[in-house]
Amino acid sequence: MAGRVEGKVALVTGGANGIGLACAELMAQEGAHVVIADIDGDAAAMRADRLRAAGKAATPLGLDVTDPSAWLQAVAGIDREFGRLDVLVNNAGLATGGQSIAEFSLESWRLQQAVNVEGVFLGIKHALPLMRRGGGGSIVNMSSIAGLVGSAGMACYAATKGAVRLFTKSVALECASRRDGVRVNSVHPGLIDTSLWDAIFASAGTKLAGLEQAALSAVPLGTVGTPLDVAWGVLYLASDEARYITGSELVIDGGLTAR
Repeated sequence: MAGRVEGKVALVTGGANGIGLACAELMAQEGAHVVIADIDGDAAAMRADRLRAAGKAATPLGLDVTDPSAWLQAVAGIDREFGRLDVLVNNAGLATGGQSIAEFSLESWRLQQAVNVEGVFLGIKHALPLMRRGGGGSIVNMSSIAGLVGSAGMACYAATKGAVRLFTKSVALECASRRDGVRVNSVHPGLIDTSLWDAIFASAGTKLAGLEQAALSAVPLGTVGTPLDVAWGVLYLASDEARYITGSELVIDGGLTAR
């Protein structure tokens, strides 16, 4: 099925690398005009240039998801250029871990809350009016399996992702009650080969066995996932194929949380 999001305008935060980039590239391939938003504006521009060179529709956007004024400007710019927003993928996030909660700093706690939770809140708050004016759309919030089960050494990260999970469900019910045509779902990746894990390993202050070894011992499918594995799920939720799905959580973890 080609053109699964043909003609839609999609904003992807944290879109210059990893899962966000895979989502942006796949949706552009499937016909969307993708706004690649990232705190690294130069990286976003480079990714958008590459997509345009391949004949796809892409626009770069420098965006700090923790900045309310930046969100206002971003949505206003999308409104001016396209007059609509059909898909919002709240993907930007960060993780630190490997420390006892007693050793974890309040500064690090607040930073993770600001990016992982407040960034999602601000994105939805400012994008919803434009999406509603266009007749609806799809919001996909990137959570994690850490938002479903506990994880020693990752308590603060898990707290943010658990918040995203229930925030998603609550906003989905609010939108449904208004019959505004906006669907809201969360995606929960497991062990995915991205730089996020490099940051986790680094903050743990030790050289761990690595993702492949972790997957062999813990993941029923016995392998690490790729950003594209997650992007296919996001594409489905963004498309009209998922018209009857809202307030749900899509787990993409190779069976890790099925036990």
